[in-house]
Amino acid sequence: MNSFTEPHGTSRSPLIGAADLAAHAGDLPAPRPHTEAELATLMGLLTGPKSRIETVTIGHGRDDASRAAAGAFERAWTARGGRVLTVVDWPETAASWLRPARRLTAETPDAWVIAASVLGFAQLARRLRRSTDFDPACTVAFSSLSTSRLTALAGAGTLSGLRGASADGGTWDVRGAWVTSCPPA
Repeated sequence: MNSFTEPHGTSRSPLIGAADLAAHAGDLPAPRPHTEAELATLMGLLTGPKSRIETVTIGHGRDDASRAAAGAFERAWTARGGRVLTVVDWPETAASWLRPARRLTAETPDAWVIAASVLGFAQLARRLRRSTDFDPACTVAFSSLSTSRLTALAGAGTLSGLRGASADGGTWDVRGAWVTSCPPA
């Protein structure tokens, strides 16, 4: 049984339930300002050898750190000749996540770039996976999302394939319910 299906195949809301919020969302840290090493690593994840990524869609929470990280990435990406299809923001909490999910996936980018808080993106990710063609394997994120609390809130497997950069320039990735980190090369 996955996080969106009740027994006997009955669907339920993709919103995070009260029990999961109580178990995993308490005292989540707010996103911290991005670092230059983090930004450089994100760029490297998208522009490595044999990469054919030209277009991105950027998604971010409305907090100051996420907004600044998304802006820095947009400037760096366009300065190297890449194209940003759209930039989408969302609140920390919402009654429905369908509108930002549809805006984030309205066009088909080569990759998605995410700068957000754990709780806000976990809520959005559940809707993205249930209602759109979003692919976490085509997504990179800033360090604020490099925690197994994200996978616990989003649901095991919801974000499998998501990769990202650590503040020190290392990398991390999601496989099932696990987040694995690697130090800078």
